[in-house]
Amino acid sequence: MPASGAVTRSTLRQQIADALRDEVLAGRLQAGREFTVKQIAEQYGVSATPVREALVDLCAQGLLDSDQHRGFRVHAYSVDDYRRMVEARMLVVEGVLRRRAGPPPPRTGPEPAPGIGVALVSVRRRGEAAARAARAGDLDVLVGYDIRYWRELGHLIAANDHLVDFLHRLRVQAWAFSVPYLRSERDLLGWLWSGHVDLVDAVTRGDAEGAAEVVRAYDAHALEWADRLERRSG
Repeated sequence: MPASGAVTRSTLRQQIADALRDEVLAGRLQAGREFTVKQIAEQYGVSATPVREALVDLCAQGLLDSDQHRGFRVHAYSVDDYRRMVEARMLVVEGVLRRRAGPPPPRTGPEPAPGIGVALVSVRRRGEAAARAARAGDLDVLVGYDIRYWRELGHLIAANDHLVDFLHRLRVQAWAFSVPYLRSERDLLGWLWSGHVDLVDAVTRGDAEGAAEVVRAYDAHALEWADRLERRSG
């Protein structure tokens, strides 16, 4: 059994990483912002070790860059980076959906998977919450529900933790890029996708082609927004 000190440090590490990730996703820690381990440790009133470990974790997730002499910096993604994220997840998600001709299989692993029907009901509730937030233009609520919705749905339809982790990382990075731009959009509601329920309903029916069609429309919408950003900055 690990020592209590190790548990505390590990917990702090995760809590700090989660808090900073949320700050990046909310757009409060913007691209290019620099800080040191000492500054973050003082901000949270903790020792440097869990802070350093948390920042290294966020670097591995692609949200921060590490500079040996200047500390850490929030990673700056370009429109082209965002477009490639969308294209990558499009290829993976559509490929997974096309392999599924019926309801998703249970996951394999050390823990027994819940009943698929029960799990889909849970995902649908997250989708409903995400869609409501999108229609209301509430980015802070939308981002959290959207990320959890896609991760849970991914576990059901892919049954492959490596794919799910890859897609989760892409989605977090895409939101980190998108949120600051979306906050300045005059037509915010027009650019927030709210088709979560349509997708989970298609998956529930075992309609792989219908689900793929929803995903294609979603990705086309995201790419159209990227093109618009590029035109505005060009």
